[in-house]
Amino acid sequence: MPEVRCAPRGPELTGHGARVSQGVRECDQFRALLLLLLVLLTGCTGVPQGVEPVKGVDFSRYLGTWYEIVRLDHGFERGLTHVTATYSERKDGGIDVINRGFDSDSDSWRQAEGKAYFVEEPTVGHLKVSFFGPFYGSYVIAELDKAEYSYALVTGPNRDYLWILARTPALSEAVLERLVATAEHLGFATDQLIFVDQSSPVGALEL
Repeated sequence: MPEVRCAPRGPELTGHGARVSQGVRECDQFRALLLLLLVLLTGCTGVPQGVEPVKGVDFSRYLGTWYEIVRLDHGFERGLTHVTATYSERKDGGIDVINRGFDSDSDSWRQAEGKAYFVEEPTVGHLKVSFFGPFYGSYVIAELDKAEYSYALVTGPNRDYLWILARTPALSEAVLERLVATAEHLGFATDQLIFVDQSSPVGALEL
C-alpha cells in the first residue's frame, strides 16, 4: 500500500488548529480507505479456503473453447444459455478471454471480452481475470482432466462462484456426478446449481 503521511496528532484546537485536527482525521480516514481497498482487491484474487488450485497445468492445452455445463447463479450470466468461454494466448504472456451466451429475453447473443494473468507460476491453475479496467477477480481451477483436458471444475474468489466446463456441449453422467460430488465436498451449494442448456442452436440462435 502506498505510504500516506499524516500530520502529527495533538490536542483539539480552535481556529487554524481545528483545521489541522480535521485534516488529521481526514487523513486517517483516507488511510483506512486505502487499507480496505487493498484487502478487497486481495480478496478478489484469492482462493476459497480449503480449495487447492490444480498444479502442473499445461495452459497451451487449456486454451480454446470450453462449454459451460453447470454454474452457480450470478448476475452477469443470469438467464443465459449456450454459454461458452474461449481462451487464447496474449502477446504479453496473459490470456484473452471471450465469454459468450444466448439471452432468450432479447433473442440475441451477449459477449464479454477480458484478459487473464497468472497469480502464481504459469503451471498453477490460479489466475486473475478482468473484464473492466484494473479490477480483477480470481479464476481458480479446482479440478482438471490433465490426461485429455476434457473437463474442468472452476471457482472464483469465494464459494459464490462455480462452473463445470467441458470441451463438448455435454459430459457423461458419471463424470458430471463425480464433479458435482467434488464440489459438494469442497463446500459449494450444489443444490443451487444451474444446468446450462447446450442443446443444438437453431433459428435465432444461429450467428
